[in-house]
Amino acid sequence: MATLSPLSFLATTKVSASSPSLLPSSSRKPSKASPRIAKVSCNASNPQGEPQNNRRDVLVGLGGLGAAAATFSYNPLALADAVATDVHACHKPSLPPGAKPIACCPPNYEDKEPIEYVIPKYTSLRIRTPAHDYADLDKYTKAITIMKSLPDDHPHSWTQQSRIHCAYCHNSYTQVGHKGVEMQVHFSWIFLPFHRWYLYFYERILGKLINDPTFALPFWNWDAPEGMEMPAIFTDRRSPLYNALRNQNHLPPTLVDLNWNGRSTGVDGSGDVEANLATMYRQVYEVKRPLCFYGKPYRAGDKPLSGSGNGSGSIELVPHNTVHSWTGDKTQPNIEDMGALYSAARDPIFYCHHANIDRMWSVWKSFGREDITDPDYQNASYVFYDENLNLVTVKNSDAFDTKKLGYDYKQLDLPWLKYKPTPRRTKAQRHGRKVKKLDLPFTLKDKIVSTVVKRPQTNRSQLEKDEKEESLVFTIQFDRTKHLKFDVLINEEEDYKWANPKYREFAGSFVNVSHAGQDPGATETTFTVGITDLLEQLDADDDDTIVVTLVPQYGDQVIIKDIKISFEECRLR
Repeated sequence: MATLSPLSFLATTKVSASSPSLLPSSSRKPSKASPRIAKVSCNASNPQGEPQNNRRDVLVGLGGLGAAAATFSYNPLALADAVATDVHACHKPSLPPGAKPIACCPPNYEDKEPIEYVIPKYTSLRIRTPAHDYADLDKYTKAITIMKSLPDDHPHSWTQQSRIHCAYCHNSYTQVGHKGVEMQVHFSWIFLPFHRWYLYFYERILGKLINDPTFALPFWNWDAPEGMEMPAIFTDRRSPLYNALRNQNHLPPTLVDLNWNGRSTGVDGSGDVEANLATMYRQVYEVKRPLCFYGKPYRAGDKPLSGSGNGSGSIELVPHNTVHSWTGDKTQPNIEDMGALYSAARDPIFYCHHANIDRMWSVWKSFGREDITDPDYQNASYVFYDENLNLVTVKNSDAFDTKKLGYDYKQLDLPWLKYKPTPRRTKAQRHGRKVKKLDLPFTLKDKIVSTVVKRPQTNRSQLEKDEKEESLVFTIQFDRTKHLKFDVLINEEEDYKWANPKYREFAGSFVNVSHAGQDPGATETTFTVGITDLLEQLDADDDDTIVVTLVPQYGDQVIIKDIKISFEECRLR
């Protein structure tokens, strides 16, 4: 298929954007009356010298660059209840208050049909390494420089790459077969696979721009003490990796706070290393069930954040959301860039942050965890421009193995496996303060609230615990355009706002990063916290009730509609 060389990319900065020879085919719309059709074989090697899978010849409409259509491949309606992206129903996004209007749809897609993406057969792996010890900085900055030099309407331009995230999380796309129903890649089980595909194409495009198929992204190694500073490669003001819209109080040597509460929890304004490591233990290793790690089901026709059946997984809430908020510029209306979903991908550090989130998915699976086999999860699909300027469709099931996608992560120690939270007090040291059960619903705003929750079953056997995680499930309603965080404590006797994840009584946090959607005023979701191990450590296995304390940290009010104990919430049915 026709492609554009890196030299041609560089040349685009020296000519008019109207020059037909340098713009992608999508910038020169083919005539609908007489489209030019050619038969293109996909059996040849691609321009980077990597052999492609054998495929039957397909008919594609050519317009100078890339494939425009395929008659057989894009039929997401055949995927039953799997969500699919309707690329032809794209429109301007809904944005949070104070955001400048932007268009986030891909460029000139109206006359194209996505073709099925065929993953190349990689003969070697791209190895992603920690940003604080990254050896390919010259390649990285060169690729970003080229990407930022491309015209805004080029599919590979920095503008278009950053707008992919905006389109998929701010109501630009709708779901195939469900007119007017938002396509949302957060707050559910598709969060991890979507972002893996996003980074995959971003990495492949950067490699293509410098004609280096071995190019690999760095990852922000915030889960280890040596990587907890904002990586220095992103703080050089002369570098294309720099972004001015970051919290200037969080530049090195300040340490990241993975449980960011809007203020620093450690000494000298830094995050607390032990608290960070304990957070990783709780959010990754201790979460054994897939629906509590990945997020809740999201099926065709579901409206995100509009009912109690959806919800984010542990890894998305913390550290994903907290690092976004910690990094963003608190002087901006929505803590842009990193602190708002529509703008986050404008910052090069976004991709480095998400590379470590992606790595945590691989780490979690390395513990032998159960995966999701539900076909609605396996077949969920998205549309991207690939490195060869083809508009392609991809699905979750092809993203489960990073080696199949041609990359892996440098193997590192996981220091947080040794930081299991410990109780602040023994059961004998607790005085058993009397707490009443609050009437539901109630509003959590600026005061710490405690209530009693009855446990439907006590003294479960180890087999029962292994099969079913005891979970504390909140149904909550809030304004999705606002930043919000509250922490959950179990059997904690002192009301304290400086809740610390080093302690076993700390159960988890709900964190919202500013975003907008179809129904901001009707935002409702579930927030689930696994408590099986926690209750064992607190010597509370035989207690009929637990005391749940909610500690508001920042943001507007949240309505707590329901609190219950469940043994089914994290389990695959």
